[in-house]
Amino acid sequence: MPTREIPPSEWSAFFDSFSRRHQGWLVTIEVLAYDIGAQVAAHELALQGITAEMKDESAGAISIMAGGEPAAHVTHTITAPTLVRLKQSEEGADEALEIESASGTITLVRFRSAMPTEMVDGIL
Repeated sequence: MPTREIPPSEWSAFFDSFSRRHQGWLVTIEVLAYDIGAQVAAHELALQGITAEMKDESAGAISIMAGGEPAAHVTHTITAPTLVRLKQSEEGADEALEIESASGTITLVRFRSAMPTEMVDGIL
């Protein structure tokens, strides 16, 4: 599966475009850290968007919003992000995002399906 690293100078524009293309896709957000192990922050919720608010290349945050209903809404924020990678299938479909922070914590955003939620609902 090809992986592409996104330069920090492109994060804001990348996430704006990425969010428009993937809004409503079902995502699972996983957090991998030495002190907590692997934790699921959200399971198969509709992606609302991802934003990068960078003060400079060494300070800022990336926020991932998922879920449609207020009771099921999750916002996961990565402070001091250092690396963003987009993992794609051999066919070029987006499969996952990997975001690493200065602390070494890795956040994975995995897609359940390469289709908007409304197209998936009637299939399963």
